[in-house]
Amino acid sequence: MAQHISQHTALAQRRQRRRTRAVAALTATILVLGTAAGGTLLWEHTHGMRPGALAGAAAGHIETMLRPAGETMPQNEASERYPSVVSPVDFDGDGVDDYTDILDGARKDAQTMPAYDGGYYEGWYPPDDRGACTDVVWRAMRDAGYDLKAMVDSDIAAHPDAYAQVVSSPDPNIDFRRTGVLDVFLSRYAVSLSTSVDPADLGDWNGGDIVVFEHTRHIGVVSDRRDEDGLPYIIHNMGQKHRENDYLAFHTHMTVTGRYRFDASRIPADVLRAWGQ
Repeated sequence: MAQHISQHTALAQRRQRRRTRAVAALTATILVLGTAAGGTLLWEHTHGMRPGALAGAAAGHIETMLRPAGETMPQNEASERYPSVVSPVDFDGDGVDDYTDILDGARKDAQTMPAYDGGYYEGWYPPDDRGACTDVVWRAMRDAGYDLKAMVDSDIAAHPDAYAQVVSSPDPNIDFRRTGVLDVFLSRYAVSLSTSVDPADLGDWNGGDIVVFEHTRHIGVVSDRRDEDGLPYIIHNMGQKHRENDYLAFHTHMTVTGRYRFDASRIPADVLRAWGQ
C-alpha cells in the first residue's frame, strides 16, 4: 500500500511540474500573441480542444510550446517495462498480428496529417487528405483487413434498438463516423478493458487498443509510445499538429469512458466483414 501511495505521489509531483512548465509557456505565448486569434486557440487547446480549432501553423506553434521536450520514454525502455500484447489473429494474412496492424494503420493516418473535417460526405468516405477522429479508427481497422463501416451498418440494421440512443435514423454515409456509434459497436463486440490510468494499471494499455472519451465526444487509438510516467500516447485527430501525442497527460484531457481491444477470434462470423469484399 505504501508503495502504491508513493507511486501516486511521484506521479502527481511530475504532473505538477509539467503543468507549471505548461502554464509558463502559455503565459509567454499569450504575451507574444496578445488577445487576438492566437489567444483563442490557446484557450481552446487547454480547455476542451474544440475539433478543428487547432489547424494551421499558429496552432502547431502553440502546441509545440506547450509540450516540454524530453518527456518521451525511450522506446526500448517502454518495450521492456510495458511488453506489447500480440493478437492471436492476423485477419488479413499479411504476417502482422491485428493489434500491430491497427496501430500501424492509425500511425499512417497520423503521418498523412489529414486536415480536420467532420463534414458529411455522400458516398461515405472523406478524401484521404481529410478526416476526423473517427476516420483514424476505420482507417486503422482497414490496415488490419476489416471493413468497419460494413460491420457497423449491418449491425445497426440488424439491431436498431442497441443504437437507438445514438442513431435516430440510420444513415450509412455518416453513422460509422460517429463516436457514439463506434462506442456502442465496440462495447457489443470488442473486449472491454479498464479505463484506469493509475500507474499500477498502465501495463494493461496496449498499442492498437481503441479508446473513447466521454462516450460521444472523441475517439483514438492507443500508441506503443509512452511518456516518462508510462502513460501511453494516443493517436487521434483534433486538427492538432502532433497527431500522436501525450494527450492523457494533458491537464484537461477528456475523460476516458471506454477502452476496447478488437479480437476477431471472439467476434461472431456474421458480424465480421473483410475490406474489399
